[in-house]
Amino acid sequence: MQPYELSVADAAEAVRSRRVSPVELVDSVLERIEEVEPRLRAFTTVTADHARKAARKAEAEIAGDAPRGPLHAIPAGLKDLIDVAGMATTASSRVRAGHRAETDSTVAARLTAAGVAFVGKTHTHEFAYGLTTPQTSNAWSLDRVAGGSSGGSAVAVAAGAATFALGTDTGGSIRVPASLNGIVGLKPTYGLVPRYGVTSLAWSLDHVGPLTRTVQDAALVLAALAGHDPRDPASVAAPVVNYRTGDGMDLTGLRVGVPGNYYFDRVDPGIEASVRRAIGRLEELGARLVEVEIPMTRYIQAIQWGLMVPEASAYHERTLRAVPDLYAPDVRVLLEAGELMTAGDYLRAQRARTLMRQAWLEMLEAVDVIAAPTVPLTAVKAGQSTVTWGDGSVESVSDAYVRLSAPAGITGVPSLTVPVGSDAAGLPIGMQLMGRPFDEATVLRAGHAYELTGTARGLAPAA
Repeated sequence: MQPYELSVADAAEAVRSRRVSPVELVDSVLERIEEVEPRLRAFTTVTADHARKAARKAEAEIAGDAPRGPLHAIPAGLKDLIDVAGMATTASSRVRAGHRAETDSTVAARLTAAGVAFVGKTHTHEFAYGLTTPQTSNAWSLDRVAGGSSGGSAVAVAAGAATFALGTDTGGSIRVPASLNGIVGLKPTYGLVPRYGVTSLAWSLDHVGPLTRTVQDAALVLAALAGHDPRDPASVAAPVVNYRTGDGMDLTGLRVGVPGNYYFDRVDPGIEASVRRAIGRLEELGARLVEVEIPMTRYIQAIQWGLMVPEASAYHERTLRAVPDLYAPDVRVLLEAGELMTAGDYLRAQRARTLMRQAWLEMLEAVDVIAAPTVPLTAVKAGQSTVTWGDGSVESVSDAYVRLSAPAGITGVPSLTVPVGSDAAGLPIGMQLMGRPFDEATVLRAGHAYELTGTARGLAPAA
């Protein structure tokens, strides 16, 4: 096994035991980037010099018996919305060409303090405003979409071009590409991970979180990211707990909510079968299945778009007027549409979100996690704009991908996607586990127990 194939936990152990040096680890990942990047196009910028400098520093610190913890020397990618002082933050947009960050974002500063080596910035759907990341190819099939908007981060991790990566999630932008590329993606509770220094899409919905190859890795990265920062007005001063997953597969006493509505409506039959098998596996591990009714389903997408569209347009107001032709057509249309929404529409969406969040909290009193498909279909062909369901209804690909991920974003509850199988074409399928606010530990425990049953995928072929 090459060093780039190691998970975060395994790489940390290899570095700690000095079986692999930090320089060897980082060089292996950088060589992997050189190998696969021409086909996958996951990165906007590869920061080899920065990564090698961090690796040499880590090597000296470890040789001097001064390890910083499990992320010391681990090579990581950052979605190109996340500021690192001196590095470009372009949001994969011509609007930001030549822009360089002056200061570190909170999450970048925390990872630097943990000894992480940044190997590059990863592509996003322009300004995170989309669900496909058109610049980047799926790690399992080059003619399929990567998912978005954190498509570059997901593809880099799936292909071994980063040991882990950070993404952002406003309506599913961590979980959708993680699911479509067969890796783990965690959207933490709203307010748990600070967003200072991270380019916004919609401030009342934005989250930052990890994309990894295992649930254990997601827990390790979350531990480094979580914690209050007053520079983010939404940051919550909640206690940072031990997110370590342990090695237990016993889920006795865990109540798993299985939706009786919404989450299995208009879902590919292969995805439904895989997710229901995975839920059955949780029951075999001791969990008790409880059917739940998802509240306010008819309002979910109206709330999602009612919040996101005007907030995004407000953020881009000046540049949209100054340089409209520099935006990609699909993003420009959405930004211009947002300017037509009324204050009344936005306030109604905010009120509905408050009611929906309260309804979800009440539902989560009866269960510990909710298990459901992450997305209703696997990675579509690049350029495909619609999907036709068995009942003859037609849905846009963007609406389909956001439909099942939006509720956790609107309500702010933690949501974890784990790979649970493949469709007939060999494309990955993901299951979503959602829990109570700030109870990431339980969500991660359930995901890790499932993962230990031996269903995790290997690295993508990066064909």
